[in-house]
Amino acid sequence: MKNRNDKRQNGNEGELRRRAERRLAETAPGKPDESQHRLLHELQVHQIELEMQNEALQEARTSAEQALEHYAELFDFAPVAYFTLGQDGSIHQTNFNGERLLGMERSKIAGRHFANIVASEYRAAFNGFLQNVFINAGAQRCEIVLQPGGSSRWVAIEAIADSDRLSCLAAMVDISERKQNEQELQLAATVYMAIEEAIMVADTNDRIIAVNPAFTKLTGYSADEAIGQTTALLKSSRQDEAFFQAMWQQLINTGQWKGEIWNRHKDGDEYLARLSISTVYDNDGRPIRRVGMSFDITEQRRAEEIIRRQANIDPLTGLPNRRLFLDRLQRAIKKSHRGHQKLALMFLDLDHFKDINDSLGHDIGDRLLQETTQRLIACIRETDTLARPGGDEFTLIMGELHELNSIDRVAQTILQTMTAPFQLKNERCYVSVSIGIALYPDDANNMEELLKKADQAMYAAKNLGRSRCCYFTPAMQEAAESRLRLSNDLRHALADRQIWVAYQPIVDLATGEIRKAEALLRWQHPTRGQVSPAEFIPIAEDAGLITEIGRWVFHQAANQVSKWRINHHAQFQISINKSPAQFHNNSDKMADWFEHLRRLGLPGGCIAVEITEGLLLDDTSGVAEKLLALKNAGMQTSLDDFGTGYSSLSHLKKFHIDFLKLDQDFVSNLSAGSTDIDLCEAIILMAHVLGMKVIAEGVETEEQRDLLLRAGCDYGQGYLFSKPVTAEEFEALLKATHVEN
Repeated sequence: MKNRNDKRQNGNEGELRRRAERRLAETAPGKPDESQHRLLHELQVHQIELEMQNEALQEARTSAEQALEHYAELFDFAPVAYFTLGQDGSIHQTNFNGERLLGMERSKIAGRHFANIVASEYRAAFNGFLQNVFINAGAQRCEIVLQPGGSSRWVAIEAIADSDRLSCLAAMVDISERKQNEQELQLAATVYMAIEEAIMVADTNDRIIAVNPAFTKLTGYSADEAIGQTTALLKSSRQDEAFFQAMWQQLINTGQWKGEIWNRHKDGDEYLARLSISTVYDNDGRPIRRVGMSFDITEQRRAEEIIRRQANIDPLTGLPNRRLFLDRLQRAIKKSHRGHQKLALMFLDLDHFKDINDSLGHDIGDRLLQETTQRLIACIRETDTLARPGGDEFTLIMGELHELNSIDRVAQTILQTMTAPFQLKNERCYVSVSIGIALYPDDANNMEELLKKADQAMYAAKNLGRSRCCYFTPAMQEAAESRLRLSNDLRHALADRQIWVAYQPIVDLATGEIRKAEALLRWQHPTRGQVSPAEFIPIAEDAGLITEIGRWVFHQAANQVSKWRINHHAQFQISINKSPAQFHNNSDKMADWFEHLRRLGLPGGCIAVEITEGLLLDDTSGVAEKLLALKNAGMQTSLDDFGTGYSSLSHLKKFHIDFLKLDQDFVSNLSAGSTDIDLCEAIILMAHVLGMKVIAEGVETEEQRDLLLRAGCDYGQGYLFSKPVTAEEFEALLKATHVEN
């Protein structure tokens, strides 16, 4: 290489000399005598050579300066962040992307030690990485977390030392989004592996491509044994082809199927499974996967069959007899204890039944008991247990009580129903009932004591004149009378302008902006003062006033959102709570809502309707039709207090829920590494997978807000941002927030 360069240099010098001689020949006035002027000629040629060398050097310097300037531009405007680091980790130089990555000016970056920007738990790894860069040849790579300005972000670094081994060039790329996706995928995989339901994923050719551990536990087939097989691997002989044809037809038409199916275990045993199948589609709407989730209900069915075979049913009325009643009461008490819920036990005794039985005969008495049974069944909830322990006594177990008003409502309905005459053959009879009520755990903490207290309350009702109900505790009796007075007051509260609407902001956690609010009902009673919604809303439902109040709240919210969309933000939205009683009331017509929005020139999206989880479990057509009408009108739906009820993924998908409201019980105990934050992350991930946004309720501290934001939560609501306030106070809050933003 050196010889080649020397030859090139000698050649250049020769060419330079020839060019100098030509230039001298062109500029010389005449040809001097060679013997006299040889020295002068040599000097002139040398001078010209020097001038031309100087010109060449000047051109080379200009080219070098231009190349350096071009390199500086490439460095400054490179699409990745570049840093020049010394051996001690000090920053010598960075480009514009490095400036953006750290969020500070380059003049303030130079001279800083890069390790001070690295998160403390990654500094040792970074220092080891930097040492390897200067020790080893070639590029070194690592991934660490930076914390510039208090915020955290993942970066991938690739660095190589300069030839003098005194500094290195490091290229950095922000990989925070990739890391977040990896964490979400890992969380989803953890849920998939840990869930107790057996999951099987099949392709469009009905071949199994994935199973979870619960599948192996249920079927006996390992993943290696199942993958590659068709789903017929589990097929038993209990269902005919018509069953499977109907299943596939529904899958093709709707993408879903759920029901009960008999499957075959690897060892040949057959088991009954509750199965749900969902179809996964690609972006073009073509099916690509089918996901089946199932669990074994064989023992559940077997237990039900055993109970039916035992002598636990009263043959006259078809109700549970004393033995089954006591068993169910014991189970209900245990369930209430686990769920920290209340349970009510009613003892019902027919008044003057003995007189009818003795005077008209046992046949008429039996018919009276049968007719009474039908009347009582019509008065109670589907979840209640009505039994006939014997004679003319009936018992009623009311479990899973979320509010105590339902006890009084059922009791009053029974008393009213029993006032109607009984037509028994040719005899018209009048029979009333006395009801005694005891509560678990308020009145007793075990079954024996609860039975005794309910029996005592029933006799107290008889002693008070019959045809009435009596609570064991005087406090409960006083509360029932108070609810009656409150119900009467509520009937004119709306007309007297005692009821008003408060608004609580719903904040975008990422930006801190207020673009949503929840409308909350308030009652300022003239003598009692502020009455809690938890107290008067159930009364309004029982009294049939909730539809009128709900219509008034909607009009108030619609009028208010119209103003805020004009004065503050064109996409502002107010959410209102719609009671299950409104969905079940046929007089509550949605057309009035939609017409009011049209008169105001508002789209349906300005209103979000909050519903409870229990409503999703209601399969009546009226509820589904009203939810569909809301969706068709452009209104969004929000599921309140998610995580405390019993809704399933299938219900969330069926009704196209837009928002999940994370219950404040999850939020109140949030801390880094806690079980609650893991649950929140799982719920948020699930919601996002299903295309829903998440609103966290009860946010009261900045730590809760930050944890929720890192977990991916979309919105927050709670006293950290503001308590529910009047419309005027909310306007001031909007203006103040706008100034801050």
